[in-house]
Amino acid sequence: MAIFNFGKKKGEEKKVSACSCSCSCPTNETEEIINDCCPGAKEGTCCIKVLGAGCKSCHEQYENVKQAVKDMGLSIEVEYITDMQKVMEYGVMSMPALVVNEKVAAMGKVLKSNDVITLLHKLGF
Repeated sequence: MAIFNFGKKKGEEKKVSACSCSCSCPTNETEEIINDCCPGAKEGTCCIKVLGAGCKSCHEQYENVKQAVKDMGLSIEVEYITDMQKVMEYGVMSMPALVVNEKVAAMGKVLKSNDVITLLHKLGF
């Protein structure tokens, strides 16, 4: 394990799949996601994650996001991440947070399902 990048060769970087559907999408960039790889990719969304501490507010956010995805007719699985190590990797300091395609879209406020739908529409979905 390389701590603070010690022990890593210059130019070596960890490749992380952007997709939560276990189809091994090649990159974190939405533009490069192969449209046939996962059901949500055709709509431009491959991953939606709710980051939280497992509290009532964070769980409410998760339920609201699932409802919004259902209401929009998207076939995307919504992940609920409570592992603080993974949450910190996104640089989120206030929860709950909403991550769309590996980018933080909202944090620190519980969004109602209508607010999530509005946010996703603003993001072009």
